[in-house]
Amino acid sequence: MMRHLPHPILTAAVIGMWILLNQPSLGHLLLGGLVGIIAGKAMSALRPPKVRPRKWWLMPVLAGRVLYDVAESNVVVARQILSGAGPRAPGFVEIRLRLRDPFALAILATIVTSMPGSAWVKYDRASSRLLLHALDLGEGPDLAVVVRERYESLLLEIFQ
Repeated sequence: MMRHLPHPILTAAVIGMWILLNQPSLGHLLLGGLVGIIAGKAMSALRPPKVRPRKWWLMPVLAGRVLYDVAESNVVVARQILSGAGPRAPGFVEIRLRLRDPFALAILATIVTSMPGSAWVKYDRASSRLLLHALDLGEGPDLAVVVRERYESLLLEIFQ
């Protein structure tokens, strides 16, 4: 079975998304199944490394933090845009990371870029330095401290 469906969760997720994005019908179910099987085989060809979180029960804590921070960031950015004040001090921040796990770094990149007003610009693997761009570096907590304390520390616990 695993030879035909090497990544069954991925295949099921693709089929589910296909049905959600298209009109539910037998034809779309079959086409979504075909696309899901092809996606699973393509992922198998890439041979991604196995992800082994050490403390998986901390993942809901991380998800809660991210959801809260995304909502809060949306409100702050919307307030800036709607008030017409615009960003006060846009700029770049360099952060030295302790994370080494590629999967944890990918999650951190997703978290940072999902926050309105921030973007992952560059990561230097040799020096383990991350360059972020922020819409407003003015008021509020230091962005480097927020990334290290709210996300990196929890990702370190989960994956390393």
